[in-house]
Parts: sequence; structure tokens; C-alpha cells
Amino acid sequence: MRNNTKLFLFAITSGILNSNLLIAQSTQNNFSNITLGEVHGNIQLDAQYYIPDSTIGAPAVPEKMLSNGFANINYTRGKFTAGIRYESYLNALQGFDARYQGNGLEYRFASYKSDALEVTIGNFYQQFGSGLVLRSYEERGLGFDNALDGFRLKYEPIKGVYLTGLTGKQRSFMTYGTGVVRGFDGEMQVNETFAKLADKKLKVMIGGSFVSRFQTADNPSLVLPENVGASAGRFQLSRNNFNLNGEFATKINDPNATNNKIYRPGDAQLLTASYAMKGFAVSVSAERSDNMNFRSDRNATLNNLLLNYTPALNKNHTYSLLTFYPYASQPNGEFQTSEEVNWKAIKKPNYKLDITVNYSAANDLDTTHTLSVDEAHNFQGYKTRSYSFGKTTIFRDFYVEVNQKFGRKYKASVIYSYQEYNKGIMQEPGAPIIYSSIIVADLTYRMQGEKTVRVELQNLNTKQDKQDWAQAMVEYTYNTNWFGALLDQYNYGNEISKERYHYYSATIGYTKNANRITLSYGKQRQGIFCVGGICRQVPASNGITLSVTSSF
Repeated sequence: MRNNTKLFLFAITSGILNSNLLIAQSTQNNFSNITLGEVHGNIQLDAQYYIPDSTIGAPAVPEKMLSNGFANINYTRGKFTAGIRYESYLNALQGFDARYQGNGLEYRFASYKSDALEVTIGNFYQQFGSGLVLRSYEERGLGFDNALDGFRLKYEPIKGVYLTGLTGKQRSFMTYGTGVVRGFDGEMQVNETFAKLADKKLKVMIGGSFVSRFQTADNPSLVLPENVGASAGRFQLSRNNFNLNGEFATKINDPNATNNKIYRPGDAQLLTASYAMKGFAVSVSAERSDNMNFRSDRNATLNNLLLNYTPALNKNHTYSLLTFYPYASQPNGEFQTSEEVNWKAIKKPNYKLDITVNYSAANDLDTTHTLSVDEAHNFQGYKTRSYSFGKTTIFRDFYVEVNQKFGRKYKASVIYSYQEYNKGIMQEPGAPIIYSSIIVADLTYRMQGEKTVRVELQNLNTKQDKQDWAQAMVEYTYNTNWFGALLDQYNYGNEISKERYHYYSATIGYTKNANRITLSYGKQRQGIFCVGGICRQVPASNGITLSVTSSF
């Protein structure tokens, strides 16, 4: 990977220098016509000094201090764009995979767009539709990055028709996986393509994708397909305030490390409908996945080398106690639904009242285990009843949020959530379902000038796991530059082990223009951290944390 990166950078640098030279020669002494292009980017550094704490299970860290660092630098000149990302893990922060280790240019690309054609070489991210067959993206907080490295073409042959073709290998921490990924996607915005439909109220989009993975068979005891293909079709219909979109995907048999080497084909369906009018909106979503864990390496597990994405339909929470028991997508077998209503009950600028109600549910599939085999005598594993909820609850969340403004100085948010979380499926086999009720109150008082005080109170009650928790936080914003916060999270109701601990922290931050620096000291409980249905385990820790971000 290092040698390829050096050659790649040499080619880009040579191209930029040569292009500048040619322009300088062609314009002779007319230097006002020379355009050098623009450079933009950002940096981020997260570092923590660890202090052992046996009371909360925070282990000793031999290095004492760990850090993750990133720097993006992008160059643009006319139709040409190139960029690099330097990454540093010395060593990676706790909770991140130890295979993130060392320094290097782990992301580099060059792209050129001419008329309707765009060509990209090097690293890139790409999503087809909603991601049921391909979603390559980065989620830095999770340590997740499945960027592709290869060649991508985008072409618009006629107005409203968009074609994408690609081939490459996926990033696997500081190297690449062995599987070769090839994909094609086509999308048509019907009203743009056909002039007679341009003014119609009904807007229509149709699209389709195909993605394949090639990997040499590596298990002599099994007949493994070396080419595994997945295809999907999608649509979107919208008229006035109504919107309906869906995607349907299938995958051929793909025995792998996550499905117990069965030869059953996979499929997934996602359907969303919404209606919005002034002051009111409602949406309904459903998703079903069956044996749809698709990776560029059949032997990969956890979050490594994922090719596709099955979205978690539950409400995305930001408050700490609401995320104690987060839902992670189960692509090998789940049926999800989500319904949400938003109502602006009072619309006066200084007395707004907004109400949101959401209910999301996830169960396993209605399956019957079987020893039957297909025509090639390969093990199928189970049969399913289509579009039927299984008997096992995976997750439930009933959520109500009320936001109210009281004049120009006061604002309040109150949230109630009832959750059911199958810890036996999500985390620890054999663990019980956790039933919890969470209440959150978020109060903001705007003082004179730019000073603001925000108080956040949370409470979680459950009879399972470590039982009841409470959290209190006070945040003070002095002006646009300075802010500080004090927080305490307390496991006050732990009657099982009697281990009732305070997880306190203090933070001070400074922001100016595009620069932000925060310094904090405190304790972090052990748990699961999720974003969009992708999760990682966060160990208990105690120490000092520094975070620096800047853009230019």
C-alpha cells in the first residue's frame, strides 16, 4: 500500500506541475490568466491520557497516552480534483480495533470531470440507492472505513439518466481485503428525461444496481462460489406533499463466517412513505433482511469489509441514557418497522410548541430450521414465512418529545421513551430482555449578551442489567468562543452487585472561526456506541482527553 501511494502521489504532482508549465508557456507573459487552483482541508486530533481505575473496570494502558489523528488536503483546479488523507494511530484510542496502528496516507484520489463524464482513480466512497447492495462510507467515531480503492466512472448520457461503474478493493484497517468488488448502477429521473413530463406534479425516479465480489475459494472442504452477485431495484414517487420510495435486493448463495456457511440466497426490502403539510408530517417505514450480510471477504466478521448496509429504522437518539441500549442492524434476519408523527402545535416565533411521537420495532424472522438441501446438495439452514414478524423481540422504542419556547430567553425539551432491548441477541447470548423507561429534561436559559446556561437531567429505570441510572449536566456558554460543562452519571439503583459508581466529567472548550479545542477530564462507562445501526464496544476509561479540529 505504501509503494502504491508513493507512485500515486508522484503521478498527481507531476500532472499538476506539467499543467502549470503548459499554461505558463501558452500564456507567455500574460500571468493574469494563470490559475493555480485552490487548496482546502481539515485536521482532527483526539488524544487521551489514561488513568487506571479498578472501581469502574478501567484497565491500565501501557502507553499511558493514545491518539487518533487525521488530516485531509484537497486540491481543485477547474475540472480536476485530487486529495489525500494522512492518518495516525499511535496507538489507537481504546475501543478502536487494534489493527488501526501506525501512520500513513490511507486515502488518496484524483478525479477529472469533462462534460457528462467523471473519472476517479484511487480511493472513493460510493452508495447505490439506500445501500442494500453497496454502501462505502466513513464513520470516524466508530473506527469504520470501508473505502474502495480502484477506478470509477460516472456518465450522464442524456439529461436525467445517471450511470456509475466501478471496480476496486475495500479498505481493511491499514491495508486492503483480498476480494475484488465490481459494480454498476443506473438511475433515471423520468421527469427530467422526458420533456413532456417536466411540468407534471407526479415525479418519478427508477433505478437499479448490480454488485459482485470475486474471491478465490479458500476452503477445500466446501464448494464455495468465487463470484457472488447482489442486485437491487428501486423507485421513488412524489406528488405534492406525498412521497413513496422503496428498494428491493437479492443476493445469491454466499456461505460465509456470519451465516454459518449456509447456501441459502439472501434478500432485503425497504419501503418508506411520508406525508407532510404545513405544521404536520407523518412517515412510515418497514425493512426486512434475510441472509443479507454481504462482504468483500467471506471470512470477515464484525464491522470489517462490509459491502452493503441495512439501515436501522429506530429513532436516532443523542441523549446519553436514551442510547444505553442501542439497536444495531441484523442483516442476517430482521423485520423492522417505524412510524413517526411531527406536529407543530403552536407556531408563534417565541412560543413554538413542537411534538414528536415515534414508535419503532424489530423482531427476528418467522423461520423454521431445516436440514433440507438444494439441488446441489448444499445446506440451506432454514425456511421463512415471507413478511411475517418472528416471535422473538429484538428491540422496541416508544418515544415522545415535546419542545416548547417560552419567550426569547427560555426553551425546554421533555422526552419520554419506553424501550425493550434483547441483550441476548445484541450483546451477550443468554442475557435477558431489558425493559427500560427513560425521562429527559433539557432546559436552556439565554442570559444577556451571548451567555447561555443549559441544564440537562436524565433518568433511566429498569429491573434488569445494572438497573437504575441518573445523569445531570450543566453547560455554560460564555460567548461564541468559550464554553464549559460539568456532568455526572450515577448508577444509583444497582441492587444486584451494589456497585454504585459516579461517572463524572468536566469539559472546557474554545472555538474561533474554523478552529475548535476541547479539554476534558472524567470517567466513561463501558457500553455500546452506535451510529445508524453500526456499533462498536466502548471500554470503561478514566483520564484526560484533548480534541482539536480545524478547517482551512
